[in-house]
Amino acid sequence: MRKILVVDDDKHILDLVSIHLTQAGYQVLKAENGIQALGILENELPDLAIVDVMMPGIDGIELTKTIRNDHVDIPVLLLTAKGELEDKEKGFLAGSDDYIVKPFEPKELLFRITAILRRYDKPASTLMQVGSLTINRKRFEVTAGSSTLLLPLKEFELLSLLASKPNQVYERAAIMEKIWGYDYEGDEQTLNTHIKRIRERLNKIASDVEITTVRGVGYKLEVHPS
Repeated sequence: MRKILVVDDDKHILDLVSIHLTQAGYQVLKAENGIQALGILENELPDLAIVDVMMPGIDGIELTKTIRNDHVDIPVLLLTAKGELEDKEKGFLAGSDDYIVKPFEPKELLFRITAILRRYDKPASTLMQVGSLTINRKRFEVTAGSSTLLLPLKEFELLSLLASKPNQVYERAAIMEKIWGYDYEGDEQTLNTHIKRIRERLNKIASDVEITTVRGVGYKLEVHPS
């Protein structure tokens, strides 16, 4: 059973979300503030965290940053009463995976949860070997020989996605959805920039591994004979 942590200082919202999640078959962990949430995370590893933005003490943005720093595999869905672009930007910069504005329909919340969990489906193996490149999904390290890369989170997720199926072409839209979420407000230049940075890093440690552009479609990871 999938486990979801719900954090909201509004008890009515907390109970309402918990009821709908339980009815949908999820196990729910409830916290009324950021401190309680961090205490739960010391003993539990939920599959997803639903976090209210406007909370006293540790607000949702700070809690999201902490979750992504300490538990990088736990996706975060932010709940907020605000819908301005600036607030969405703060949430995404903090590391959230999606964003839903109150009041919301329970069906929409469940849809977004399903979409996030689908994106976070992990390859069966913690270690992925692609050419001379080893990707350690548990330690978030990329190594080749004696060289080690510690990539920013989005670059690591992007490289891991492409490396999970070498030579398979991933469409740009599919990559954007899996890495940034289906309603990300940015444009494809963000993807271009991340691909460029990963290429530059790979060139320094693994010349046999290359991210190839498939014009008009997307990208794939190729391995060249040594």
